[in-house]
Amino acid sequence: MSSALTDLFPHPIVQAPMAGGVSVPHLAQAVSEAGGLGFLAAGYKTADGMYQEIKQLRGLTTKPFGVNLFMPQPEYADKAAVDVYAHQLAGEAAWYDTELGDPDSGRDDGYEAKLAVLLDNPVPVVSFHFGVPSSEVLESLRRAGTFTLVTATTPDEALAVERAGADAVIAQGVEAGGHQGTHRDNPETDGTSIGLLSLIAQFREAVGLPIVAAGGIMRGSQIAAALAAGASAAQLGTAFLATPESGANALHKQALTNPLFVRTELTRAFSGRPARGLVNRFLREHGPYAPAAYPEVHHLTSPVRKKAASSGDPQGMALWAGQGHRMAREMPAGQLVEVLVAELDAAATALSGGGIR
Repeated sequence: MSSALTDLFPHPIVQAPMAGGVSVPHLAQAVSEAGGLGFLAAGYKTADGMYQEIKQLRGLTTKPFGVNLFMPQPEYADKAAVDVYAHQLAGEAAWYDTELGDPDSGRDDGYEAKLAVLLDNPVPVVSFHFGVPSSEVLESLRRAGTFTLVTATTPDEALAVERAGADAVIAQGVEAGGHQGTHRDNPETDGTSIGLLSLIAQFREAVGLPIVAAGGIMRGSQIAAALAAGASAAQLGTAFLATPESGANALHKQALTNPLFVRTELTRAFSGRPARGLVNRFLREHGPYAPAAYPEVHHLTSPVRKKAASSGDPQGMALWAGQGHRMAREMPAGQLVEVLVAELDAAATALSGGGIR
């Protein structure tokens, strides 16, 4: 890992920024205080909402932390496909006694306004999802003293990240929960995503950037494997989702280990972009028909998902989770970091020969 990032936090553990109210300030505080890197998720928030969370987190800890931004999305041309999907979802809206959302509620997630806040009030780390920011943006953040990371899911995407001038790349394997951070969403590439360890190896040969590994990591031994493969740190999302500090809905936390939800699947059902979640009724019924239309589908299904949650029905919620969800542990986030570090140390000793027979 580059010294600039190494100096920020002692343990190679990054708490993934999970949008939708999961990565709240208290979660980021707990992780950063324990020696990892806590993250806030600016996705789906206003610029002022992001700023208020940054202020709150700074009041909770003096330790470094990060903020994640969603890149603006290109215009989606096939409006008819969204209309057809809205017609299909009419029954869901009626069932939950709500209305479907407006698919044209915005495409840029307040990107420019959020950048302005982060340049006026710099934070230690900023990461980007769904694309690569311009070289000018990355350089502006660097001048402000901010370390930058960008998610990539293929070696070509990693090369684009390096060319743009980011400080490090996040290698997101197919095992990861939530949205795949592909730079250009293409339905023809569905199902062709790469497993994490193979992805790290390919990134090592393609680029010279430090690599943060992300995807299905739930134990310290998996962190050790990622580091041995060439990563400098590991980013964990689902592992922290079940902690008491997480802002995830209680139904979502319970579903991670509920025998009713036995597997995960990549789906466009909830947002119009590939995202890994627990297979529930909504995903099964609508996944095969959802168009590649993000964020239109996200806006469309938002009221239904919220009403399902408030009604206590996980079958209508987007239960984002990585492939290791059954290994989730209900413990405070700071304690989880400590346990992961102990597991990492034990695995590193074994890998070095001390525990191999």
